Amino acid sequence: MSGERDPRILGPLRAAAARVDRVSFCVAGAGNGGLAMAGHLGIMGFPVSLYNRTEDQLAGVRWHGGVEVEGEVTGFGPIRRATADMGEALEDADVIMVVTPATAHAPLAHVMAPFLRDGQVVLLNPGRTGGALEFRKVLLDLSIVARPVIAEAQTFIYASRAINRHTARIFRIKNEVPVATLPSYWIPETLAVLRGAFPQFTAGGNVLATSMENIGAIFHPALTILNAGWIEETKGDFEYYLQGITPSVAKILERIDQERLDVARALGVRSVSAREWLYLSYDSPGRDLHEAIHHTEAYRGIKAPLSIAHRYIWEDVPMSLVPIVSIGAALGVPTPTTQMVVQLGSLLHGRDYAAEGRTVESLGLAGLSLKEIHRIVADSDELEPMEGGRP
Repeated sequence: MSGERDPRILGPLRAAAARVDRVSFCVAGAGNGGLAMAGHLGIMGFPVSLYNRTEDQLAGVRWHGGVEVEGEVTGFGPIRRATADMGEALEDADVIMVVTPATAHAPLAHVMAPFLRDGQVVLLNPGRTGGALEFRKVLLDLSIVARPVIAEAQTFIYASRAINRHTARIFRIKNEVPVATLPSYWIPETLAVLRGAFPQFTAGGNVLATSMENIGAIFHPALTILNAGWIEETKGDFEYYLQGITPSVAKILERIDQERLDVARALGVRSVSAREWLYLSYDSPGRDLHEAIHHTEAYRGIKAPLSIAHRYIWEDVPMSLVPIVSIGAALGVPTPTTQMVVQLGSLLHGRDYAAEGRTVESLGLAGLSLKEIHRIVADSDELEPMEGGRP
C-alpha cells in the first residue's frame, strides 16, 4: 500500500493514543539505558514489561519487583514482567522501546518478527545510522504479515548509567529528541502515543534525518581511540568528555562531523552540527565544539570507559561510522577522516568493521536512486523490494 493510510496501522495507533496515560510499554534491553527507561516509565505509572535475552540480567529486577532510579528522576518504578521470552514480553505492548546496542537491532528484528502486531510501535533508542532501515530490511526479508510502525530516535533521551542490576542513575533528560517513523507520515500518530510518557520527543523530518544526526558517531569512536593510551593507563579514571576532549581532539571530531554533514546534504536532508546539537539538547553554548562540550553540565562526572573493548568502538564504528562511509561512497562524497577512524577501530579490535557494519546493501538502499530512497522513507508502507539505478 503506497502513499495511503493503512487502516491496519491507523486503527491501533489511534486506539493507543486515546488512552495515552495507560499506554503499555515493553523495554527491550536491561542495560544502562534500558533500566533507566523501564524504571522511569514505572515511576510515571505506565505498565512496563522488561525484556532481556539473558535471564541473569533480570534477576535483580525480579527480586525487587522493579527498578530503583536516582539522579534527575528519583523513585521506584514497578515492573510487571521481567522476561527473556520475547512472546511474553510483547504480548500486550503498544510500544516496544528497543534500548540495546545497535549491533542487536537486526537480531532483535528476527526474534520479534513472529510476535509483532499491526500498529505496534517499535522505537529504536537510538537507531544510530540506519537502524530503522535495517530493521525494515530484516522484516522485508522475512516476509512478515503484520504491519508494525518502525521508528527511531535521533539519540537516547537519557544520560544514564546502571548502578547495579536493579538500580539506574539518570544524570540528565535531554530537552528534545527528534523521532521519525518509516514511512514518515506515521510520525504525528506515533508521537501522540509516545508523548504521554515522553513530551521531549519531537517530530524528526524522516529516518534519513534522524540517522544522519547520529551525534554518537562523532563523540564516541574517535574520542575513545584518541584517548586509548589514557584509558588503558588509568582504567578510564578521568572525565570522558570534559578531560578527554581537548582543543586538539575537538578539531578531529569537528572534521568527522563535517563529513557527516556532507553526506547528509548529499542525501537531501539538513542536519545540525555537533555543536548545535549540544545547544539544542543541553542548552550548552560555545563558539566551537570544545567550548560547547565544556559548557555541558550533564557530562560532568561521566567517566571514560574502563577499557577500549567498549561499545563506543564495537558498536559505534560498524553501526554509526561504516554506514556513513558506505552511503557517502554511493553518493560520491569523500569521508577520509571517518574511514581512518573505522580502520583504527578495526586495528585496535582485530576486526574488519568495514565488512561487518551496516552498508547500503544491509539498509536496503543499494542500487536505488535518490528519488527511490526518499519514496521509501516518506510515503511507502510496502515491504517489497524496489529496483532502480544508483544516484
